[in-house]
Amino acid sequence: MNKPLKIWKSYADQLSLLEQRGLYVGDRSKAIDYLGRIGYYRLSGYWYPFRQVESSTQKKLDQFIQDCSFEQAVKLYIFDKKLRLLALDAIERIEMAVRVDIAYCLGKLNPLAHLQAKHFHGNFSIRLARGKNQTAHQIWLGKYQECIRRNAKTAFVEHHSNEYGGQLPVWVAIELWDFGMMSTLYAGMKTIHQDAIAKKYGAVNGKTFAKWLRSLNHIRNIAAHHSRLWNANIVDRSNVPPHLAGFQLDNAKPFLYLCLMKQVLDTICPNSEWGNRIKKLFAEFALQKHPAVGIRDTGCVTGWENWELWMNKTQANKSQHVHY
Repeated sequence: MNKPLKIWKSYADQLSLLEQRGLYVGDRSKAIDYLGRIGYYRLSGYWYPFRQVESSTQKKLDQFIQDCSFEQAVKLYIFDKKLRLLALDAIERIEMAVRVDIAYCLGKLNPLAHLQAKHFHGNFSIRLARGKNQTAHQIWLGKYQECIRRNAKTAFVEHHSNEYGGQLPVWVAIELWDFGMMSTLYAGMKTIHQDAIAKKYGAVNGKTFAKWLRSLNHIRNIAAHHSRLWNANIVDRSNVPPHLAGFQLDNAKPFLYLCLMKQVLDTICPNSEWGNRIKKLFAEFALQKHPAVGIRDTGCVTGWENWELWMNKTQANKSQHVHY
């Protein structure tokens, strides 16, 4: 038999319930303000680590552990929000750069190479997708045509419709792709073309870089939909690259993928302060010590900030470059 739905509660009643369960609230007025702006349900994911565990079943109880507060949950929420924004910042730059790489590579073959099956490997362009009566390339083309329809009134699409019969060369078409479409098309490119792009970013090969892109797309979706990133279980996983293998990184946790972002960004914009902003954010959060939560939950390990990857390599002639 299904349980009855929980009844509506005012923000004050919501806060009182948390206090009854053992969560300390230092400033009721400010806490009610947070509940009104962020919401009980969203914040509940950030006080979840502070709930007691039933010893025999390991299930979370409603009661909270000792020495935890509403304010600590809010600080965790703010840390996660900043982390999501930094991840989105990096992924946006990566998306723009890899789009251009794909367009530059395919455009040399034919301005409309993205539409032509012969420019992709057989698993993508000849073999039918599992459970489908289309190839992966045909499925991709369907999504691409839908993008064109949705953006029919956009200036550059309208221009190419009027002047070129609706044909968009690949270097224009990339402006319509989202990260998922981009990563799917990259994974369908021929090995020689994948490898050429992957080499630029220090990946072992194109197959490896395709996995990186899928993982980053997964993280992008987490961040863009305001889901928790700081301790997320990354489902679309990449292998730990050889140069990081000695650090015992967990490929189910987000920190590995921050490392991959940093590596790719070092090629795209080597003078960026993005890495320093990550280090600063983690250092600030590390000061908020509590046994129930910690920076370790991101998957990072002791001493990571001193790895060569995370060191500032661009002190020389720094003033001659744009930093963002």
